[in-house]
Amino acid sequence: MFKGSSLCVVGNINRDVKTSPLHAGEHLLRDGESSVNSISETIGGGGANSAFAAAALGAKISFVGKVGNDALGNRLERTMAKHDIVSHLAKDSIYPSGTSIALTLDNGHRHFVSCLPANEALTFGDIDLRALAGMQHLLRADVWFSEAMLFGGNAQLFQAAAERGIPVSLDLNWDPQWGHAPVAQIEARKQAVRDVLPLVTLAHGNVRELMEFTGAPDFDSALRNLTAWGAKAVVVHLGAQGAGYYQDGALLIEPPSPVRSLVNSAGTGDVLSVCMMLLHQRTEFPISDRLRTANNIVAQFMEGALSLIPALAD
Repeated sequence: MFKGSSLCVVGNINRDVKTSPLHAGEHLLRDGESSVNSISETIGGGGANSAFAAAALGAKISFVGKVGNDALGNRLERTMAKHDIVSHLAKDSIYPSGTSIALTLDNGHRHFVSCLPANEALTFGDIDLRALAGMQHLLRADVWFSEAMLFGGNAQLFQAAAERGIPVSLDLNWDPQWGHAPVAQIEARKQAVRDVLPLVTLAHGNVRELMEFTGAPDFDSALRNLTAWGAKAVVVHLGAQGAGYYQDGALLIEPPSPVRSLVNSAGTGDVLSVCMMLLHQRTEFPISDRLRTANNIVAQFMEGALSLIPALAD
């Protein structure tokens, strides 16, 4: 079903240092040391994870992002080339490439400790619009991290896609400033994203993210708000309830595919969304079939049967 699909991704790319599951508890907030079975170094960033997942599924991928002019940036670029992703990476001599430490907890939760200077410095001027050539879909991931893109750059990018007839997906993930920054600042950031929704074909997110973004009292209202503000449809990550697709006032839900053993818990939402983007042009398949296919791919990823997020190249 993914044959002949293509996707341009604009978003974060960094190194992820991931732990195997460790016991959750207050001991993690005190002096001491915790042992885990493994620590791995992989590609990180919502945008990069989505690009690699799509490439592993057989799609043609171009990626736009920003790294530091440093050894880590070179490793990230080599990893993309190794996996047949055409990268258009701006290299910054001031801001270094980013790293996230991903703590995986045995209660199913995760906590990220991140330093992402180059990603945060991305501007519209860094984007090589030649990356859009021949692409069937554009994903703007990690929408909250760069203020220059948030306040103006995203609108320019989406307009460039619209001029080329390319549908746009927007991942409405969690803004790190929610719950911490002043209320007026948070509202201004939310409004900046609301302003570009008329240029968005598919909005993506989980229930918690979409309700927080819309400020709605319930999930039905959140979905109505998103489409009233301009998004054509919404792809919903429902976790244990599966996946949903909201359009024209109706929410279609497909239950998850069974998972025999859990190997990967992080990145499942990115994989689900990628599948729906790659299948967006396949109008011969009903939405329910596309959701079932996406759920099957997610289940295989969770079981470890599909390797979608690679280790970092040397």
